[in-house]
Amino acid sequence: MKAVTDPPSGRSPSGEPQSPPGWVGARDGFLVTGGAGFVGRAVVEALRAEGLGVTSASRGEHAELRALGARTVAMDLGDPDSVDAAVAGHHTVFHVAALTGVWGKVADYERTNVAGTRNLLAACRKHGVKRLVYTSSPSVCFDGADHRRAKNDLPYAREFLCAYPRTKAEAERLVLAANGDGGLATCALRPHLVFGPRDPHLVPRLLDRARKGRLAIVGGGANEVSLTYVDNAAAAHLDAARTLAPDAPHAGRAYFVAQEEPVQLWEWIDELLRAAGVPPVKRRVPAGAAYGAGAVLELVWRSLRLRGEPPMTRFVARQLATSHSYDLEPARRDFGYRERVDMNEATRRLVASLPR
Repeated sequence: MKAVTDPPSGRSPSGEPQSPPGWVGARDGFLVTGGAGFVGRAVVEALRAEGLGVTSASRGEHAELRALGARTVAMDLGDPDSVDAAVAGHHTVFHVAALTGVWGKVADYERTNVAGTRNLLAACRKHGVKRLVYTSSPSVCFDGADHRRAKNDLPYAREFLCAYPRTKAEAERLVLAANGDGGLATCALRPHLVFGPRDPHLVPRLLDRARKGRLAIVGGGANEVSLTYVDNAAAAHLDAARTLAPDAPHAGRAYFVAQEEPVQLWEWIDELLRAAGVPPVKRRVPAGAAYGAGAVLELVWRSLRLRGEPPMTRFVARQLATSHSYDLEPARRDFGYRERVDMNEATRRLVASLPR
């Protein structure tokens, strides 16, 4: 399949920046929380490629963002005054910042993901923000079962195996419920397993575990999984924001975002391992055994208050053993999302970025 790598839609044929639909008269005033992170930086870059004025709000200062022409401000999501100061003067907010991971103190997840989102929404109402696009996660719907080509009507999980998906679900509900409140329009995007060059999480962890002989196929090994190339995740955020208004088709709703083509998870992992000069995964672990091991290790880590993350958790065991792929038709229909980089080209770019 031929890769779709169109130039930014905010450029005229002469190459000069121009306001795309939805940005007219609003070239400045875009705020990205977590703009120094993997997805957040891609959103900042996409906005700057359209010649738009961007502020990144995160815990520290980041010279690489200023080099892009973005303004940077320090912000602690758990501090209402800090959030209020960061939001002032902006009309559109991309709330990408979150505490991620499958292990850690529950209070930390509550403070950042739930209380932080409440603080942000309060600041948006106070300062008359018009649009907020929230970066959520498909894990808010993950119930341990197979989800193949799931649509947007997939319900929230009733039980969660760790604090991250539970607090993301709480935050997503807050964001969607805020649509129309004081003229604020909101929606949520759920990009799944974001990857690409500069990825600090997914691929580096896979390679590290494989090199240490700690990676195993969990379950039958035929699970179908959707991934999301980072540039497509960023493009989806801009697509959703362009026409977002309280009465827009996508307002007050959540959407899965991923590549058009799912992959067979373990085949794709082996492709990456070959490119990195690492032997393919041969060891297999039954899904039930992996889940049981995760439960025991979680208990040991909690009881002994061990540092770091257990080598296996119940959430990770279920994620590795099940299918989770998603239907993009709702995003295409409601806010015009289109894939910019197909799976073949995305994988090629990732492989080219791997250390040799």
